Amino acid sequence: MNHKSLTSWLPLALFALVLFTPLRPIVLGGLQRGLLATGLWNAAAPATPAAKMPVVLTGGATYPHNLPLVTLDGKAINLSDLKGKVVFVNLWASWCPPCRAEMPGIEALYKKVDHSKIAFVMLSLDDDAAKARKFVQSQGYTFPVFLRTGNLPAPFDSNSIPSTVILGPDGRVAARHDGMAEYDTPEFKASLEQLAKLAR
Repeated sequence: MNHKSLTSWLPLALFALVLFTPLRPIVLGGLQRGLLATGLWNAAAPATPAAKMPVVLTGGATYPHNLPLVTLDGKAINLSDLKGKVVFVNLWASWCPPCRAEMPGIEALYKKVDHSKIAFVMLSLDDDAAKARKFVQSQGYTFPVFLRTGNLPAPFDSNSIPSTVILGPDGRVAARHDGMAEYDTPEFKASLEQLAKLAR
């Protein structure tokens, strides 16, 4: 094979390497993270009752009081245990490039908020808990990660991931965003903090 033939096959070989190997989510996630850095995909801020809600489920749906979850260490928890706090629920999977792309921003936001008022539920949809654990550990993420223990009820039964639902202290849905977004913005953080002030 001559040099010219080799260079014509090289792009195809690189494409196949990315598309058909475990490098796919890593490479695509990195590219999508670059797109998020442009600021075009900033998340809409969750609304307080006094403001117009930008992305809200109809009927003012409340979160299920019986949504059992389990931590990566096997500890059982129910979402209802977090009532009284603003809850940032993010559905993701380790094999999902857009999920990987938005996670650095979520981690940065997690480190900036008051955890006594704002809780994070990073809900992995991985079928294999070991894969989720390995990914989170490899990235050094500190936000709490949970696994589902059954089917997800509304408002968490999204057809796409990543998907994020913001619950107010009373459990009502303040915002929802399907698709990747940049959450580490001053506006989004301020909105979470304003929503937290509604806690009794």
